[in-house]
Amino acid sequence: MLAKVLSSAVFGIDAYVVEVEIDIAQGLPAFATVGLPEGAVKESKDRVKAAVKNCGYDFPSRRITVNLAPADIKKEGAAFDLPMAIGILAATEIVQKGKLHQYFILGELSLDGQVKPIRGTLPIAVAARDAGYRGLLLPRDNSKEAAVVKGIEILPLDTLSDCVQFLNGNLCIAPVTVDLDGIFKTELNYPVDFNDVKGQEHVKRCLEVAAAGGHNIIMIGPPGSGKTMLAKRLPTILPDMNFEESLETTKIHSVMGLIPPNSSLIVTRPFRNPHHTISDAGLIGGGQIPKPGEVSLSHNGVLFLDELPEFKKNVLEVMRQPLEEEKVTISRVATSLTYPARFMLVAAMNPCPCGYYSDPNNECNCTIPQIQRYRSKISGPLMDRIDIHIEVPAVKYRDLASREAGEPSREMKRRIDAARRIQLNRFKGLKIYCNAQMTNRHIKKFCQIDDPSQKLLEMAIDKFGLSARAYTRILKVSRTIADLEAQDNIQPAHLSEAIQYRSLDRNLVA
Repeated sequence: MLAKVLSSAVFGIDAYVVEVEIDIAQGLPAFATVGLPEGAVKESKDRVKAAVKNCGYDFPSRRITVNLAPADIKKEGAAFDLPMAIGILAATEIVQKGKLHQYFILGELSLDGQVKPIRGTLPIAVAARDAGYRGLLLPRDNSKEAAVVKGIEILPLDTLSDCVQFLNGNLCIAPVTVDLDGIFKTELNYPVDFNDVKGQEHVKRCLEVAAAGGHNIIMIGPPGSGKTMLAKRLPTILPDMNFEESLETTKIHSVMGLIPPNSSLIVTRPFRNPHHTISDAGLIGGGQIPKPGEVSLSHNGVLFLDELPEFKKNVLEVMRQPLEEEKVTISRVATSLTYPARFMLVAAMNPCPCGYYSDPNNECNCTIPQIQRYRSKISGPLMDRIDIHIEVPAVKYRDLASREAGEPSREMKRRIDAARRIQLNRFKGLKIYCNAQMTNRHIKKFCQIDDPSQKLLEMAIDKFGLSARAYTRILKVSRTIADLEAQDNIQPAHLSEAIQYRSLDRNLVA
């Protein structure tokens, strides 16, 4: 007796069709699973057997062979429990086979036959639609997430019996639908706002410039100056995600099982804040079967690295590829996977090992060589990819005690949206969307400056000892400042402000 059930698995952030083939033959009772199953897939035989029996169906006392095709790709997770159970019941003619070629079937089974949620349903729904299948039979808890994909039926299940009754034509299950416009209206909100920040007006201005141009930024300041508080509010002023960005971000989180309960789509910009003890695989992604890391989980959002010099050097160095190429390629012996990783890097650090260099209220006991060694933990190639450096001083008492609220995020965002529209028009057809992505060719074309501005920039480089790499960064940031003011040309005032945002390039003074 032979039966075939359609299912699916995730490879990277995309899904592929898996054919679950069940053969029941004469012989001693046995249950064998082939097709490169991982541990959770191998253990499914016990869950399937208990679920089938506890739902009142006969489990065959024969030799059962389950093949997961294609057999040359490793399968992991418990999503094959339900298709295996349906395949066994179909092979014993308890389930009719008429609808098995129309639907993907997925779900983890508990011992009493309840269908439990799985990971990766969004990319699976996309794969089912693209392959021309009618729909998905999947756990109810995953139905809203999958229903984001239009053009296929999403049928929620609570138990194994529900699936059997539906396939036999004895139960009608209403497809789940979601209102995408309603999701963007109701869920597009952040729990924090820039009006919570007291003082630090120049830092908020700098973050506004960074958000307007998509520039990576590093904040340098003593402990307690508000660096983390400011960084957490940066997503609130970034432009809203469109549907394609939201879908791509949600697929990554779906693969990792990080979709919030009762949510179907991530519509707010991600904010990821890994601890400095993270490994390179945790940051960039990896594992025997590669999974996305923090750089991919922050795709279309913000990656915040607090206490940057405390990260291991090899961990920081692996970020160079995603910062440059906006993607991560993870290679293993058996496979190579590419994950998207387009994010804004926001880093924070103390100015010295004790944290109080140049702080007027606390004495710093660090020597210049100690400070240089501390800052040299961040390599030049990594600093090359950070456009803006801003000093964050300790907040003064009168600012902390003030009852006046700061400027709200929505006002800052309004100006940033206007600047981004200017950039989108400027770069139309160039496959870039913000000033931070400009190459040297684009800088020569879009960042031309007049003679007074040339002299100002030359004087700044000579006086402050700015490095050569600071030159193009200053021009890109100047272009963004001009966009915020809706100016066609870069003015000396724009250059002056951009020069202030290169504090780490200046020579230390004893």
